[in-house]
Amino acid sequence: MLLGIIADDFTGASDIANTLAKGLPGEGGLRAAQFLGVPNEPAPADIEAGVIALKSRSIASEEAVAQSLSALAWLKEQGCRQFVFKYCSTFDSTPEGNIGPVGEALARALGATGVVVCPAFPGAGRTVYQGHLFVHDRLLSESGMQNHPLNPMTDPDIRRWLASQTRKPVGLVPWPVVRTGAEAIREALDAAGARGETLVIVDAITDEDLVAIGSACKTAALLTGGSGIAIALPANFIEAGLACGAVASFAGIAGPEAILAGSCSAATRQQIELHAESHPVLAIDVEVAMRGELHPPMLVDFITRNRGNAPLVYSSADPARVSALQEKYGGAKIAETLDGLFAATARALVAEGVSRLVVAGGETSGAVVSALDLGALSIGPEIDPGVPVLVANAEKPLALALKSGNFGAPDFFAKALRRLEGKP
Repeated sequence: MLLGIIADDFTGASDIANTLAKGLPGEGGLRAAQFLGVPNEPAPADIEAGVIALKSRSIASEEAVAQSLSALAWLKEQGCRQFVFKYCSTFDSTPEGNIGPVGEALARALGATGVVVCPAFPGAGRTVYQGHLFVHDRLLSESGMQNHPLNPMTDPDIRRWLASQTRKPVGLVPWPVVRTGAEAIREALDAAGARGETLVIVDAITDEDLVAIGSACKTAALLTGGSGIAIALPANFIEAGLACGAVASFAGIAGPEAILAGSCSAATRQQIELHAESHPVLAIDVEVAMRGELHPPMLVDFITRNRGNAPLVYSSADPARVSALQEKYGGAKIAETLDGLFAATARALVAEGVSRLVVAGGETSGAVVSALDLGALSIGPEIDPGVPVLVANAEKPLALALKSGNFGAPDFFAKALRRLEGKP
């Protein structure tokens, strides 16, 4: 294995695995696999990029650090030459962590300084300028992320946000330096490290910027960022003669389908609204669930009765409703209840023969794939930017799409089911 990725949630892991499998146009990518947690056995010998999906974004920072270091140890045992800590392109965290603590811990373990911090993903509208994170034409704090139920992002200045989480000073490589190319970026990162700056925000507003950053980091032990930071990394290994530029292939998996959505993002709510115009949908009544009166067989029954019509079950709600429910029941308790409900439902659906499963929301996806205990996932073609087809190497055929809440076009759900079946 050449490249090791430590992702702080399951949809993010799929996102960066997709980036690595694609590579740059005309170059090809790396043979990538996604592992659900730290494996207990060696990786398959033909895997060039291993992506470990943790569920560490919203847990205590000490535990997030411990899990990430465990993942690093396994990846080092597989022979990885470079490592990436992958977090969301909307920098989901709190003033206490976990991006800063994990990033610094990995850097210490690898003896790295002047480490890139770049959540930019221009293909999904995420850009970084003068250390500020934008979502399309809005600052992060005005993008809807300020209403996130677990990690509300109220400050777009990620240099300042990260400084509250870290022990060492946080640096910045501004866009005027980035635009001059890889050599200038490398010099700026080296200078930041010499000043004692472990983590360094690097601006990026185009894919070309990310390619330059990747080129500047050919020999870097560690990078951190959204999936965009990995755009140029396969090319580095291909140019060095260490990889051949694999292209993912996927014939499709037919069979019963289901869609589960737990994200409350604006993008997911729009996708649900459009899907409901022509497909059966069932809204979870959170208060009924919190009273213990809603059970997985009820959701399974709805999906089974609507088989063939792309049935969708969702718990998504607008920010005002989410806030009111959190005040009444507590955000952590609601998350625990809904994650358990979705996990048990998914397990029952797969047991009953569902072979195409689409899940929206990072926490929901984590709960679902943990419950299914799928082992390694192969990376198939891209559905929408940042969301690939995933294929479980299990006894029964199973194709999945794990979508971060803010990702995907308005028609994502129907499109994803078609792609899982191998259709355009």
